[in-house]
Formats: sequence, structure tokens, C-alpha cells
Amino acid sequence: MSEKIVIGVDIGGTTIKLGICSSEGELLHTYEGPTGVENGSDIVCQNIADYARLIVEQSPFSWDQVEGVGVGIAGFLDIPKGIVKLSVNLYFNNVPLKEILEEKLQTKVLVNNDANVAALGEAWAGAGRGISDCVCYTLGTGVGGGVIINGKIVEGFRGMAGELGHMSVVPDLEAIQCNCGKMGCLETVSSATGIIRMAKDAVERGDRTSLSFVPDIMAKDVLDAAKAGDEVAIRIVNRAAFYLGKSMAAVAVILNPQRFIIGGGVSKAGEFLFEQIREVFSKLTPEMAQEGVEILPAILGNNAGVVGAAGLIIRS
Repeated sequence: MSEKIVIGVDIGGTTIKLGICSSEGELLHTYEGPTGVENGSDIVCQNIADYARLIVEQSPFSWDQVEGVGVGIAGFLDIPKGIVKLSVNLYFNNVPLKEILEEKLQTKVLVNNDANVAALGEAWAGAGRGISDCVCYTLGTGVGGGVIINGKIVEGFRGMAGELGHMSVVPDLEAIQCNCGKMGCLETVSSATGIIRMAKDAVERGDRTSLSFVPDIMAKDVLDAAKAGDEVAIRIVNRAAFYLGKSMAAVAVILNPQRFIIGGGVSKAGEFLFEQIREVFSKLTPEMAQEGVEILPAILGNNAGVVGAAGLIIRS
């Protein structure tokens, strides 16, 4: 078997996920093992190398078919050098991850931000397959993002390109402080955390809502209540959708992507959410910048990071 393969690695605080992908982005084999954060960065790096060897051993392929290993990791990175300057969850501080893994694995290694990598996964083999220019949003605890132009990740001067959650979109009078320290970020209203905060605020104000009877409000509770006709929940979801659409309108006139792709837990609200986003986008975006542009849900789910990490090698 002479087919070339690539390995994608998605490093999480608890587990390391790996996948073998074909050169077309087909996920052929997966493996998952404990990260081992409690044992220090040296052990985490060794685990990555051991798991990469193991996943190939478990597959029909051999190591000499491996074209390279791509790695996605959360944190502040020197992307060209593959150095993890700081990853809070992993306790990495100036770890030369690319250099360490290339020495251990004797193959090409590329390292990038986890949000960029997930975006590349969707662009390469998911909802953006066949599209050269797309922008991906991930609506989870925060709002992550990634920009793909001409099929490649846009990283920017300091690797900060695609930080969509920190676009300032909320007017001053309505704005609250984001975790980044600035006011009015998209993340404060359109993330799961933002939706929960707005729901709890409404309950504390005494607004009449079914959410008053939910002991520990989650974003799904708010979305379900909105779908059931709860006026307070509808108002919260409308607000989250409005600022997502507004942010996309701004991105559209700067980058003019062909497709916006939305993933993460909040996106599971489906068309109920997407229709509102599309409506706002249509109202706020100049005609020529929205012509032919689609807003679609992500399709790779939890595999986006692994597939995108493998894509770093193919798309480099």
C-alpha cells in the first residue's frame, strides 16, 4: 500500500485525539488517549509522539507512508516556529512543540491554533469542501473563529487573525466587559456563556419566563424555550443572532468569503437560529458583498480539529 497519509492531532486538556486522513481529507482511522497534563509538558509531548506511532500501528498503513503530522492546540503560539508560548489548560510555557515532535517522529510537523485548525477542517473536508474562501465561527463557551482565504488559514501578523469572538459589535450603552478585558465583544452575547448570562439576568430582574423554573440554566434550555414560544428566550436568541449577523456583515465587506460556516453547541439550534442570522446579514450587507454568499452549519462536529490538523500538512 503506497498511498500517502497524514496524521492530525487535536490536543485537549483531558484527551488527545488523533486521526489518519487521506490526502483528500477522508478520515480513515482514529485514536484517543489521555493528555497527561498532570505529569508535565515533557510527558504530554511524549504521549503525542507515542499515540502517533500507535495509531499507525493499529491501521493498515506503515510509518513510511506518513507525509507529516499536524497539531492543533489552544493557546498563544509562534505559529511559524511551532512554539507554544502559553497554553493555560496544558501548563505549556514556551514549549517548542514542533521541534520536539519532529525529533521524536522524524517527519514534518506543523502546529497551529485549535480554532484555526477546526476552521481548516470544515473548509477542507466539511461544509466548505470545494470552497476556497470561507469564514468559520464556533459558538461554544466562547466564540472561536478561523478565516480561510485561497484555501489557506489567515494567521495575521501575530497569529491573531480570525479572533471573531472579540469583534466589538455591541453598542456602548448595552456593552459589558468581555473576558479579554474589552467591552462589547461578540462573545459576550452570542456564545453559550453569553446566552446563559442574559437568561439569568432576565430571571433575576423578575421577567416572566419559563426559565425561572429551570434550576441550572444552560444555553440549550434558552434555545428550547425560545422554540416553544417563550418571549424572553426569543428576545435573547434574537439578540445573539443579530450580533452574529452584524459581525458577518462586517467580515463580508473586508474578506468577501463565499461561505460562512457555524459550528459549536449553540449552532445545534438549527434553522431557528440560522434563519435569523441570514435575515440580519441580508439587511446589513451591501448587495454585491452578499451575492452568492451562504451561511451554513458545520458538519464535522468533534472531528473538525483532527481533520483540520491533518489538513495543515496538505494545505501548507
